[in-house]
Amino acid sequence: MLLSGLFLLLCSLSLCPAVLGAARPQLLVERSGSRMLREVGGFSWEDCGNGRDPVVLRSLSVAPDPISIPGTLRISAAVSSSKAMASPLKAVLVVEKALGDLWIQLPCIDQMGSCTYDDVCTVLDNIIPPGTACPEPLLTYGIPCHCPFKAGSYSLPASDFTLPDVELPSWMTNGNYRVRAVVSSKGQELACVKLGFSLQSH
Repeated sequence: MLLSGLFLLLCSLSLCPAVLGAARPQLLVERSGSRMLREVGGFSWEDCGNGRDPVVLRSLSVAPDPISIPGTLRISAAVSSSKAMASPLKAVLVVEKALGDLWIQLPCIDQMGSCTYDDVCTVLDNIIPPGTACPEPLLTYGIPCHCPFKAGSYSLPASDFTLPDVELPSWMTNGNYRVRAVVSSKGQELACVKLGFSLQSH
């Protein structure tokens, strides 16, 4: 479950699957008006499960602030789950951008923005094919990279990931963003996390 949480975090920052062992992302390559992501800063997070969800994000640290792209990202995280989870795990992301005093919800375009992933397990299998070893540092710390996820506590000590160049669509312009990510299974909410960050591109 920690990996699926990291997956949602990185997708909201437009950095998945870059650090999960997949090929270099090519987001909207050759599309008119695309921009190169150069900086992610002002990161904040909040568990929004209100103590009712079986999965709780206990801690999350992302450094440096701001994160330079390309560059190195250091992540540490801890998650506890009182329930085992299996496919399908539905994830719903709501991404909003600040426009003055208003927050405008962004649409889902090319799997970026306010998107629904019907099964995170399938997405993880596409990034890390079943039967292959989990990428480091997940393997070292015993963090599973495929469903099902057993109940228990998962912890990722501070670990460095190399970030390649990332291309953004023109509609993901410089500014402040917030994301609400909810994971559910068969209609039951399992986890809720809110994120905040800013993007700078050229």
